[in-house]
Amino acid sequence: MHATAVVEDGARIGTGTRVWHHAHVRAGATVGSDCVLGKNVFIDASAVVGDRCKIQNNVSVYNGVTLGSDVFVGPGAAFTNDLRPRASASEWSVTPTAVRDGASIGANATIVCGNVLGRFSMVAAGAVVTRDVDAHQLVAGNPARPVGWVCGCGEVVSRDPARPADLRCTEHRAASSGEGAVT
Repeated sequence: MHATAVVEDGARIGTGTRVWHHAHVRAGATVGSDCVLGKNVFIDASAVVGDRCKIQNNVSVYNGVTLGSDVFVGPGAAFTNDLRPRASASEWSVTPTAVRDGASIGANATIVCGNVLGRFSMVAAGAVVTRDVDAHQLVAGNPARPVGWVCGCGEVVSRDPARPADLRCTEHRAASSGEGAVT
């Protein structure tokens, strides 16, 4: 933990997790093992972060957001948790968001609450996600639209709209057939 980080009593932080400058983890938050929370990261009460996640600088993970394991969140990405925000509202309800294992979110992307990002999905930098993203799907734009499919390693395997039968990149297909090693 960096000396400027704030980890409130009642926050659960897994072993090997690094918390950097000016990060804040609230009471009731859960952060898994071997994560990296960059500068100015905020993890809200009741938010859940899985193991081996990397959350880059200036990201707030609010109540209602659940990140699976091995999730990457690029710098300045934004999560929301209220579908109808009003400054004058005395009551509001949290709308949950789920980011499944291995998903990646690019810098400055916005994830509107109530959506699910599938396993190994990839959200391009600056995208605005307004609906669910399928496993291994690549989305980009505002609003985010499907633009391809990615391997678990992140390599684009297809730009076709239809999901390919094999979601492995050339290197991983070769490695599984014994033709080459994955580096």
